[in-house]
Amino acid sequence: MPTELTEQQAFLVLNALPNIGPITLNRLLAELGGDPRAVFDAGARRLESVKGVGPVIAGTIATWREHFDLGREEERMAKSGVTFITTRDPGYPRLLKEINDPPIGLYRKGSYDFAAPCVAIVGSRRTTLYGQATARKLGAELSARGFCVVSGLARGIDTAAHEGVLEAGGKTAAVLGTGIDLIYPPENLALYRRIEEHGAILSEFPIGRRADKQSFAMRNRIVAGCCEAVIVVESDVSGGAMITARFAGEQGRLLFAVPGRIDQSTSAGCHQLIRDGATLLTGVEDLMSELSYLDGLRPAPIPEKADANGEVTGLADLTPGERAILACFAGGGILGPDQLVAQTGLAAAEVSAGLMMLELKHRIARRADGAFEAIE
Repeated sequence: MPTELTEQQAFLVLNALPNIGPITLNRLLAELGGDPRAVFDAGARRLESVKGVGPVIAGTIATWREHFDLGREEERMAKSGVTFITTRDPGYPRLLKEINDPPIGLYRKGSYDFAAPCVAIVGSRRTTLYGQATARKLGAELSARGFCVVSGLARGIDTAAHEGVLEAGGKTAAVLGTGIDLIYPPENLALYRRIEEHGAILSEFPIGRRADKQSFAMRNRIVAGCCEAVIVVESDVSGGAMITARFAGEQGRLLFAVPGRIDQSTSAGCHQLIRDGATLLTGVEDLMSELSYLDGLRPAPIPEKADANGEVTGLADLTPGERAILACFAGGGILGPDQLVAQTGLAAAEVSAGLMMLELKHRIARRADGAFEAIE
C-alpha cells in the first residue's frame, strides 16, 4: 500500500530515523528516483539492494512509526515557528548541496534564504580578548562586504563573530549541534533570538535532540559546507574548530587562519594550520584577494564595450542591483558607497553586496582610498 505521507513529511521522517547517515539517505533517494515517498513504498529486498542498506536499516524504514512521532514533531514545529527545508527548496544553502554528505533537510528558524555568499568564522570557546575582538571585527567587515557569516553559536569566537555581524546590521546564520529548540550555551538566548530575527538558525537534528560528540562534528561539516571560505580565529590543536578546518579542506573550501601569540595555546591550532598550508589572514582584504584570484582563473567571456548611447553592454551575469551600481561608473566615475546609495536609491547593505559581487566579477576595483572605479 503506497505511503500516505506528503513529500515534505517523507523527507522529515527519513531525516529523523536513527542509525541512517546522510550518505546512505542520499544514496537511497538517488537509487529510488529522488522522491522520498518511494523509499517507504519500496520493499525490503529493493531497499537492501542499495549499497550500505542492510536488514536493520530496511527494518527501521518499514517500522518508522515506532521510531518517530511525525504528528508530535509537526505540532512542535508549528508552535516554535520552525520550518523544514530540503535540498529542493530555494532557501537551502546552495554550496551545501555540493558536499559528499549533505543533510537531506534542515530545520530552520528565521527567514534568511542564503542568497549571498557565506563565510564561516570559527574558533575556540576558551579564547582571549584579542581573539574575540578579531572575530567581532571580521564579522562586521565581512557583513559590510555583503557576506553572510556562518558560525555555531558557541561561547567565545562563535559568539563574537555573530555579535560583530549583528552590530553592523548584516546577516548571520548559526548552525546548531542540537535540536533547534535547545539553546546552548543558555546565556546565548538573547543572541539566538537576534539571529533568528535578522538571519537564520539551522539544525539537521530533530526537535529535542541533545548534543553529543558526534552531533557537533556533524554540525561542523554543515558550517564548512555552506561557505565559500572558513576562517579560524583562535583554536588549540585539538579544538573543534580544527574539525571544521578539516572539513573545509575535504570539501574544497578556502581555509584561512589568523595568527596569534606564539606563547599561547589558544593560537597553536591556527599556527599548525598555517604550517600545513592554510592562508594566513590579517584582514578581510586577504580573503577578497584570494577570491578574486581564484575567480580570475575561471574562463570568462570578454566584456563588451559601451554602446553608442554610453550604456554598458554584456550584463547578462549581473543582477538588476549590480547593473544599477555599475551604470553609475559610466564615464569614468570614482565613487564611494555613500555616493552610490544616493545615486541608485538602493539600501546600503544592497550596495555593499553589489560592490562585493562586482569586484569578484572583475567589473570594478577598489582603490587605496576606499572608493571604487570601473575596470576598462
